[in-house]
Amino acid sequence: MDIYTRTGDDGTTGLLYGGRVRKDAAAPAAYGDTDEAQAAIGMARARAEPGGELDTVLIGIERDLWVLMAELAVAPENRHKLTPQATLVTDEMVEALERLIDDFQARYEVPKEFVVPGQDPVSAALDFARTVTRRAERSAVALELEGTVAVKYLNRLSDLMFVLARWAEGGWVAAKEVPFDRRGEESQT
Repeated sequence: MDIYTRTGDDGTTGLLYGGRVRKDAAAPAAYGDTDEAQAAIGMARARAEPGGELDTVLIGIERDLWVLMAELAVAPENRHKLTPQATLVTDEMVEALERLIDDFQARYEVPKEFVVPGQDPVSAALDFARTVTRRAERSAVALELEGTVAVKYLNRLSDLMFVLARWAEGGWVAAKEVPFDRRGEESQT
């Protein structure tokens, strides 16, 4: 199979189970943003201990996102062809995320103040993945799909990325008040 097909040279892309849409249509934007979220999660996973708990959780999520992207890449008239947990996100997939959130959140004190991302490479990558996931969620909302839990999945996933970031940094780092002058430089007072 060639990596290039030339079929998209006209600015359109094919949908799962048929049909073509412009590449800037709502569906390609939504599954494209989800693809970017998956890649951001992969960047976090690349910083995790290979075979460790975080690596295992993140690779499972990356696989879930294939399912979610498949669902977003289907024209409304072909939604009946989707298969639960293979090309259709299910309530069970959302519930699995909620269990992960509860499990990891129980391992540290919940922040009571704003969090400053960047304490370490793993938590920073997870926070970045959280923001990309939020964008994917906004794009999925724009599709206005009926009978889907894809948006709910993305919402919980961004929550999980926040929780994992706090867990990865060994708790949490609160925003500290540091005096700054108007130029944004740390004050010497």
